[in-house]
Amino acid sequence: MSAVAAAAGATAVPVQYDEETIKKFAIATVFWGVVGFLVGVVIAWQLAFPLLNLDLEWTTFGRLRPVHTSAVIFAFGGNALFATSLYVVQRTSRAPLFGGRAMGSFLFWGYQAVIVMAAVGYVFGISQGKEYAEPEWYVDLWLTIVWVAYLVAFVGTLMRRQEPHIYVANWFYLAFIVTIAMLHIVNNLAIPVSVFGTKSYIVWAGVQDALTQWWYGHNAVGFFLTAGFLGMMYYFIPKQAERPVYSYRLSIVHFWTLIFLYIWAGPHHLHYTALPDWAQTLGMIFSVMLWMPSWGGMINGVMTLSGAWDKLRTDPVLRFLVVSVAFYGMSTFEGPLMSIKAVNALSHFTDWTIGHVHSGALGWVAFISFGAMYYLFPKLWKRERLYSLRLVTYHFWISTIGIVLYITAMWISGIMQGLMWRAFDQLGYLQYSFIETVEAMHPYYVIRAIGGVLFLLGSLIMVYNLIRTVRGDIRTEAAFARPIGALGAAE
Repeated sequence: MSAVAAAAGATAVPVQYDEETIKKFAIATVFWGVVGFLVGVVIAWQLAFPLLNLDLEWTTFGRLRPVHTSAVIFAFGGNALFATSLYVVQRTSRAPLFGGRAMGSFLFWGYQAVIVMAAVGYVFGISQGKEYAEPEWYVDLWLTIVWVAYLVAFVGTLMRRQEPHIYVANWFYLAFIVTIAMLHIVNNLAIPVSVFGTKSYIVWAGVQDALTQWWYGHNAVGFFLTAGFLGMMYYFIPKQAERPVYSYRLSIVHFWTLIFLYIWAGPHHLHYTALPDWAQTLGMIFSVMLWMPSWGGMINGVMTLSGAWDKLRTDPVLRFLVVSVAFYGMSTFEGPLMSIKAVNALSHFTDWTIGHVHSGALGWVAFISFGAMYYLFPKLWKRERLYSLRLVTYHFWISTIGIVLYITAMWISGIMQGLMWRAFDQLGYLQYSFIETVEAMHPYYVIRAIGGVLFLLGSLIMVYNLIRTVRGDIRTEAAFARPIGALGAAE
């Protein structure tokens, strides 16, 4: 080391990261996750046993379903993205959060206000009726303000970085923030009925509205639930595995191809509709091409364990992270497959789509978020390790069994449903009535609900584990025993 470098190192001032904001978002992630999973279990049982709607307008499936989807995607997933992105950008930039504690507090409380306003609106029937974009104009307007502040905080932190280059995880986070802002504004352009009213009319109409909605809807999946969480993958898997990213060059290729291709895939939601056939075909072609960057990213994430595969036997947190990438690969194979017109003719409007969505939402998004939370909580609260690694293992296996029950039940139910809809008798009439298909699906709905219960149970185990971790407790476990001296005061 040169004398200049040594002198610089001796006088370097430690960076004061804003960890209080990250703590709030991490706690909110866990809280809203349990809420979202619980509501999901309730509506799953409602589909199996409609009497559980309780004959009240506020508790019907139609009111609670957007509460579930928004709670899981935007409350659980959104808070996980805020927590991890603000944590990662500070550390990879070696710079404190732009705007400081005041900016962090505004982002946290502003985003929680969005979640609460939206949920209250759903329960009382205030909705635009647009998939993943149900909140009315006043919630959309407030979300726009919060999101712009989020972009300012993230970019401002990058501009203050003390590192010469921007780490690839930040590229994915930045693409997610910018693209979601564009999608949100265009899809939610609306004219309020009155200044203080809770109803508005979207400026788009007819097939233009449908195309704009699924340009938004599919890219909300592509950038909110994929690009953002890939940023998580590129930081937390190398950290937990204590290995460098398998191929940094592949990560850059993965980023640019994914960003270019994903934005065109939305029309595959509108096969066999009034949308021009060329637009449907364009969406299908770009969806199929997404196999390449998606699997390139999956391979990069999994191969980061090269030379450290043995850690999967002893590190359940790493197991969450790596299995999430496996689910990502499976979901991103299944999605393009279902976008092919011949396959879509069977799968569209069936439970197969529900199984596909939840293999990604539970296996990819939730699992990588669980892994990130298990990594963050000991770091943020300055604990030596988690309270219990054995409880992490229990969480992993219970939730995995729940996912397998859920998605296989929906796959079988959906394919059966599609085949029954297409069945004709010798005279050319439909062989099954609609109610017969509903009756045939009932046992699979019960299995789906049981899978949801197991997934919820796993998340409750995580909550207990994290609470004990924050308290500083460490459970003595033979499989993970450490020398007494290493445990120090925590034991």
